Amino acid sequence: MAGEKNLILNKQQILQKIKRISFEIYENNFSEGEIVLAGIDEKGYIFAKLLKNEIESISPLRVLLVKIQLDKLAGVQSEVHLDIDIEQLKNKTVILADDVLNTGRTLAYALKPFLNIELNKLQTVVIVDRSHQLFPIAADYVGYSLATTLRERIDVVLDENDYGVYLH
Repeated sequence: MAGEKNLILNKQQILQKIKRISFEIYENNFSEGEIVLAGIDEKGYIFAKLLKNEIESISPLRVLLVKIQLDKLAGVQSEVHLDIDIEQLKNKTVILADDVLNTGRTLAYALKPFLNIELNKLQTVVIVDRSHQLFPIAADYVGYSLATTLRERIDVVLDENDYGVYLH
């Protein structure tokens, strides 16, 4: 039926995935004093905030939260803006966060500012990996992998009153 919305992950499941991913991030970065979570504006940034809170509750790591703004619909990406001076991220471990990895275009564009500075490590984290990559981008940390058709759409809801991953 057209327009049908199926719940794939509920709030409890999303929070469990965030907790598991947080432990994985800590395990892979325990020797760091501080890591940077760079969330792509809107849902990726909200996801990064949730990860930050969880990582700080389970580990001694300090987490610097950075917002990335870019035009997700642009065919060619020109400017990618960070809410922090890029030089403050020099020699740090940066983890790019977004809600869904579909073609890899958004994460590939979001990498742009980080390619011009020296980093300890650059990783990616998503809630849902749809496995439709057209760009050479893979997520280091994935909450849920889902095989979908190109016509199907995944919506991640991370509002204060509602959490869910829906397939349309």
